[in-house]
Amino acid sequence: MSYTSAIYLAIFLPVTLIAYQLTPKKHRGKILIGASAVFFWSLSKWLIVYLAGAIVVTHYTAIGIERAREAAFDATPDEIELRQEKSKKILRLGILLVLGTLVVLKYTNFTFMNVTQLLRSFGSSIVYKPHRILVPIGISFYTLESIGYLLDVHWGKVKAIQSLEKTALFLGFFPKLMEGPICQYSDLEGTLFNNEPLQFENLKRGMLRIFWGMFKKIVIADRLAIIVNSIYSNYSDYHGGMILFAAVGYTMQLYMEFSGVMDIVIGTAELFGIKMPENFRQPFFAKNATEFWQRWHISLGKWLKSYVFYPVSVSKTVKKWNQFGRKKIGKFWTRVGTSALALFPVWLINGLWHGPFWNYIFYGMYYFTLLLIEVSIEPTWKKWMKKIHVDMKAGWYRAGQTVKLLCIVFTGEMFFRAPGLKAGFTMFGNLFKDFSLAPIFNGALEHYGLERMDLNVVVWGIIIVFVFDILKEKNKLSYEEFNKLALPVRWSAYYALILAVIILGAYGEGYQAIDLIYAGF
Repeated sequence: MSYTSAIYLAIFLPVTLIAYQLTPKKHRGKILIGASAVFFWSLSKWLIVYLAGAIVVTHYTAIGIERAREAAFDATPDEIELRQEKSKKILRLGILLVLGTLVVLKYTNFTFMNVTQLLRSFGSSIVYKPHRILVPIGISFYTLESIGYLLDVHWGKVKAIQSLEKTALFLGFFPKLMEGPICQYSDLEGTLFNNEPLQFENLKRGMLRIFWGMFKKIVIADRLAIIVNSIYSNYSDYHGGMILFAAVGYTMQLYMEFSGVMDIVIGTAELFGIKMPENFRQPFFAKNATEFWQRWHISLGKWLKSYVFYPVSVSKTVKKWNQFGRKKIGKFWTRVGTSALALFPVWLINGLWHGPFWNYIFYGMYYFTLLLIEVSIEPTWKKWMKKIHVDMKAGWYRAGQTVKLLCIVFTGEMFFRAPGLKAGFTMFGNLFKDFSLAPIFNGALEHYGLERMDLNVVVWGIIIVFVFDILKEKNKLSYEEFNKLALPVRWSAYYALILAVIILGAYGEGYQAIDLIYAGF
């Protein structure tokens, strides 16, 4: 059962809504927890014990941290220091348990295989055979949520949850379980536990968001997946324009699917009156790679910024570097070094978080390098542009920024999707061999499973989505603004969206169900 499956949309979700509404207010949280358990079980069966374990560890660790931090009014400085040290020890133990589980399940084979290969390069005869390790759905998401919550309690930003039921709902709430967004406790505490009855406005708003997500996922992304998978599976056979098409096509597939699924899960939560944070904000309208990552997978970026970037930025290592740099090497290189120290762990974790593969690590280092360059040269670049009287808000300049950003993003996603780092470099090299766009326009794409009708649906679907993104970027499209339109206009849009999903969706005879990309992370 996934967020786009018929059983989820036609059976699971309606039954959950009815049960939630018919249950007394104080017990509605139990309905959501029960639904979350059913959802998890449908995907990972007995591996639900890992989620249950994470919930229990997180709950009692947070309570232990808070109790250790609470100092009596008449406590001495030494007593307060002891309490803080005890809080840190409990925090470390909790993080070790939840993070250790993730590391063991996802990275054991990767680690031992690479260590073995390294030893063999020095003459060792050791052979490591990968073991089949079952990984529960959503572990990368709820692990980060658990760690973030424990750190927030330790820092005194939030109070520890005293109810195990509420902790279970925070970590296991089914709409965000499979693909996020990665929520901080402060994102949800205002609405997650209210148990308010269903309201017509929430139902209407949520369903509209769900159908919009379905349009992006099954009308556009699932069609693109047909040819994207075909090219990437036989990447060495293609050159030039076809590699470019694969890179652009996968980027569009990923955006339409991931943002579409976020629409579905945020819309699902909205049915219950629960507000979840946005995960995308028109990323292709960014001016540079830094801003792109402030608009793409926002919740992951926010988590890394809050729990990795900031702590590293104020660490003793960075402070010592700043003191050394100001005295020995000057402001510019000090700033570069400080940025590198803070950004490196962020992007290493970003790459590893996606999975135990070298192309993901390369992907993280790719953006680390680009962002470090941007941070390093941006002040000087702006001064130079001002000096030669270049209007950085001019249309031609913004167009150049957009082209540069698209080249960066398409290249990064090509390595991200490639079946291995070596494959990524092969594709990058093939991109410049026998370059021709003819296969894209002469009907050759039909030989790869994407018929002309499908291609037309994809092109017009992407155009529609980006027109809406333009309106959102200009603050001319919101639910409130849409609701002000005349009734015939609104209902025409509702029916057009619903019919597009029903009639044009890539399902049924001739199509295979496409797994959610981020469900694998």
